[in-house]
Amino acid sequence: MRHFLVKDWMIKDVITVAPKSPMLEAHKLMREKRIRRMPVVKKGKVVGIITRSDVRQAEPSDATSLNVWEINYLLSRLRVSDIMTKDVLTIGPEDSIKMAASMLHDNQIGALPVVDHDGKLVGILTESDIFKILINWLSEEADA
Repeated sequence: MRHFLVKDWMIKDVITVAPKSPMLEAHKLMREKRIRRMPVVKKGKVVGIITRSDVRQAEPSDATSLNVWEINYLLSRLRVSDIMTKDVLTIGPEDSIKMAASMLHDNQIGALPVVDHDGKLVGILTESDIFKILINWLSEEADA
């Protein structure tokens, strides 16, 4: 396998959201873009991450006694910062894929925002990217 660095496999055009964004707006964006997680960024720096799981957990249970208008009102008041994970693990673009895969596995997470030496977001590496790397590597091995 030729490329072992995060920068060679990360997604560079990262879809992000601001902490003050409405949670419903972030959820809509995730559905439209067909993504499961989004870094939360303030002034270019990662301050959190929001996942579809976070959104589902913020929604009321089917057993709620609230009516639909009350539910919609409460959901419209939620901000991304209310439900995001704040302690986000990140990785650098020069770090190894092995390190990234270990971090994903050991911490049971699905994505690592990639930040430069100034802490600015430059990409994201997801578990799906790790699968692409594995498929690429297996294809190269089969062709050798």
